[in-house]
Amino acid sequence: MQDSRQVKKVLWRQFYVLDSMMRVLEGQHLLTQPCPPPAGGGARDRWKAAKAESRTMETHLEALISTLHRNIQHGVSGRHTLTHLLQQLHSKKQQREDVDECVQKAHNALQRSEGQLTQLRAELKAVLAYVDVWQRFRDDFRVYLSDVHDVTPLHLLSFDQSQLSLECRHKEQAGHDVEPLKVSVRWSHDDRFTLQVSQPGLALHSVSGGRSELGTTLLEVMQYYMGQACLLSEIQHLRSSFAIDWLPASRVLVYLKSASLVCHLQVQEGYPDTGAVSLLSVHRDAQPVDTCGLQPPKPHSRLTDWLILLCSSSLI
Repeated sequence: MQDSRQVKKVLWRQFYVLDSMMRVLEGQHLLTQPCPPPAGGGARDRWKAAKAESRTMETHLEALISTLHRNIQHGVSGRHTLTHLLQQLHSKKQQREDVDECVQKAHNALQRSEGQLTQLRAELKAVLAYVDVWQRFRDDFRVYLSDVHDVTPLHLLSFDQSQLSLECRHKEQAGHDVEPLKVSVRWSHDDRFTLQVSQPGLALHSVSGGRSELGTTLLEVMQYYMGQACLLSEIQHLRSSFAIDWLPASRVLVYLKSASLVCHLQVQEGYPDTGAVSLLSVHRDAQPVDTCGLQPPKPHSRLTDWLILLCSSSLI
């Protein structure tokens, strides 16, 4: 009903317009005049031409709209592609920065390695020079050992770049209860040595000197040991029967007869061949005891004779 009313309203307006136009034409006497011939064809032809042109324009517009739509799609796709390329470019840039940082770190590490290599080359040069000195020292010492071994039973226990160990036995040690002499020699980078003796009975501790002095020093130590071998053997033999203690620095033998009685015997250099043994003192409860009545059993009495005398004497 609403559509019908609207149609009727439109028709009535058109009729009203048509009636108004007819009145105007009648007032101007246009209706009595003949109609001019159509200049470019009739209105129907113009309308058909306008309609065809409208369709052509519509087709052209549709083609333009389709092309524009495709261009918009291409633009959106290009935008996504460009965004993806920008992300890849940013990632490549970050990777390049990381690579540059790694290259810088590697360059710094290479510089440090070159510095360490230079230092190690200098140290290697010093070590090679030291090894050369050590090899010459080894060759000299082997020649010296070869010369000494003919007259002294000297045995090489160990030998390396910083230390050597020797053992010397008395040539008559089979008949003496004496420990072998053990000598340790250490040397430093300045071509100096330190000699240490591990024989507790000798008054020797450590001796230092240059490489050229090692042979002389070692020979003196062995000669001293050979000269003291008999004394040390006798002292070790006496330890199994008497409570004694040997003081090599002062060459004094301490004999503990009882818990309160202590005797001191002095052993001279060259004993037992040229040196003699003498009684220094006797103390009872830290008080000196008169020893005038104690005389050695025989001239050139040995330590064993003195200890037997002191042990059996009733004067003390």
